[in-house]
Amino acid sequence: MATFPAGCTLLFGGSGGIGQGVARCFADAGSDVAVVYRSKPDKAKAVAAYAEAQGRKASVHAADVTDAAQVQDAIAAAIAEHGRIHTVVWGAGPLVNQRYLAETPMMEWRHAFDVEVHGFFAAAQSVIPHMREQGGGSFVTLGSAGHDWWPARDGMSVAVKAANEQLIKGIAKEEGRFGIRANSVLVGVIDAGQLHELTQQGQFDQAWVEETQKLLCLKRWGTAVEIGHACVYFASNEGGYTTGQSISVSGGFGV
Repeated sequence: MATFPAGCTLLFGGSGGIGQGVARCFADAGSDVAVVYRSKPDKAKAVAAYAEAQGRKASVHAADVTDAAQVQDAIAAAIAEHGRIHTVVWGAGPLVNQRYLAETPMMEWRHAFDVEVHGFFAAAQSVIPHMREQGGGSFVTLGSAGHDWWPARDGMSVAVKAANEQLIKGIAKEEGRFGIRANSVLVGVIDAGQLHELTQQGQFDQAWVEETQKLLCLKRWGTAVEIGHACVYFASNEGGYTTGQSISVSGGFGV
């Protein structure tokens, strides 16, 4: 098991396909969890029940992350429930329709930034004062393996998440003196969540599968738990001297 500071891991997007696996990883590793959801209360409660079955304290909190006030309320509720937030994992994000940049509607583009970037910025601004008071903490964002090798038609994920990559570096640089760390996990194709939904919609077909797997050193999709293991390292005391960094959990995508 990993070791963590006192308090909980607060997971935005913890009810999503990847987020559920990440949250369960934290519970398995020994951290209490607070799961923030927007539209999937049953899945959030199931994650909390799993954590409690592992002997962890767990809570669930509703928030639309495009509303900064709701983000602040969720953070305040988690602090009230657990006493401290030692880590924020940012995994909130909209469904990313596969479109060429030239064909991406501005409304979808703006919404993606509102959810992923402005939402994360609101969370960081809200929780940093708390972490300073508590003597430190950590942020872990879920980025995109496409930062290393641009995948056509995935720009609404890659370009948007790239903004958070820079926010991570900024937090690491500015808040390290307070014991606050910030890192990111670059996510490859994971057998969960969006892959399943976009496949059902026909946006991913067999030709896409074959072409994408040509770009992988490991000829399989990843799992949510494998993303969770990387997040746990960054959040844990074992990762205590790691900040401003990213690790690509992508099966060697684009190598």
